[in-house]
Amino acid sequence: MKGDYQDLVDEISALLAAPATLENRDFGLIAFGAHDSDSAFDETQLDPVRTRSILTRRSTPAVRAWFEGFGITRATGPVRIPAAPDAGVYRDRLCLPVRHRGVVLGYVWLLDTTPGPTEERLAAAMEVAGRIGTLLADEERADTDTARELRAALTAERGWQYDMAVAALRTALGGPDRGTDGAHAVVCVAPWTRPDTPSARSLPGVAALCTLTVPWVPAGPDAAPARRGSPPPAPSGDGPGEPSVPSSRVLAALVRLRSADATGPALAVAEQLIGDPGGPAAGVAAPRAGLGQLNTAWYEATAAARAAHAAPGAPRISEWAAIGPYRLLTALADGPAADDPAVRPLLAPAHRELARTAEVFLDCAGQASRTAAALGIHRQTLYYRLSRVEQLTGLDLGEGEDRLLLHMALKTARL
Repeated sequence: MKGDYQDLVDEISALLAAPATLENRDFGLIAFGAHDSDSAFDETQLDPVRTRSILTRRSTPAVRAWFEGFGITRATGPVRIPAAPDAGVYRDRLCLPVRHRGVVLGYVWLLDTTPGPTEERLAAAMEVAGRIGTLLADEERADTDTARELRAALTAERGWQYDMAVAALRTALGGPDRGTDGAHAVVCVAPWTRPDTPSARSLPGVAALCTLTVPWVPAGPDAAPARRGSPPPAPSGDGPGEPSVPSSRVLAALVRLRSADATGPALAVAEQLIGDPGGPAAGVAAPRAGLGQLNTAWYEATAAARAAHAAPGAPRISEWAAIGPYRLLTALADGPAADDPAVRPLLAPAHRELARTAEVFLDCAGQASRTAAALGIHRQTLYYRLSRVEQLTGLDLGEGEDRLLLHMALKTARL
């Protein structure tokens, strides 16, 4: 399909005697024509906006808003846009809206020249843009189908329902001939707050994307452990006094890999999806061959994303293989066993500092000097706080099993 776009972009470039670029309606780069180094305007054709689009495969929101201000989202014919050096646009632009059945799906961009192309050539270029619109519409339908089937597979009950959902997803992806039996990795991006879902075709290696809601509200890594016995959110209306389950909207991505030991493509997709610092976190499951264990892979990806939010100092992209004890703790976090009565008093908001002290002490393997240094307190202050922890919980921090219980409860409460 990419070759089809490239051929059509090259056809427009030849018609209008100028290098062209094709972007989707979100200004994500799809294809671009070759730049002729012998052309009279070669030294100025790669202005900052054009260079960023080609190198990063996207434009900034400010650039997008500036171009859309010229009415390109509503136009049905070529739109000429004047240069704006202050905005990094050094040359006049010619925009050919790409539409299908009246809906704009993308844009073909060219540098405008004087004299510009004739009306006949512009009309011929718009006819090619219409063919591009048909291809984009076909891809959007395919993305919708694969998103629906991926969501069904990730939410299906075990047993025959899950088997049927995976079979439907395999069919939607094109079967073994399209690599569905090859190596894959599942990525979870959480929380997903953007109103739109990117196209799977716009991300290299992505076979399918979908959004869904999971019963989890991620907290920041610096948040204190929450008290599991605290009051629930407002009722959902499902029944008298029945509380709603806290949940988050997340994005799932199924990424094709070159081999089961090379997660680089999945990490690159996760990096592109989480965006700028301060955005969501991502979890990457262990790679697998084929789609048979998709449900297990999804559990691993969501667990890794939870760990990325919960573990202090954790990277924004966490792999299941690297989250250590959180591989077990995420399984405990949603069960009643995680709410241990001995630790419950320590998780009250009034004892936030004591809980943090205990967690850092256990993270430091019970070494007082390391703990005091990490907390920036005197060792005697540390000993006083630890004695208060023992009084509240009834646990003996000199006993290994009591330490293990407290450590697990504090880490699980973060989830």
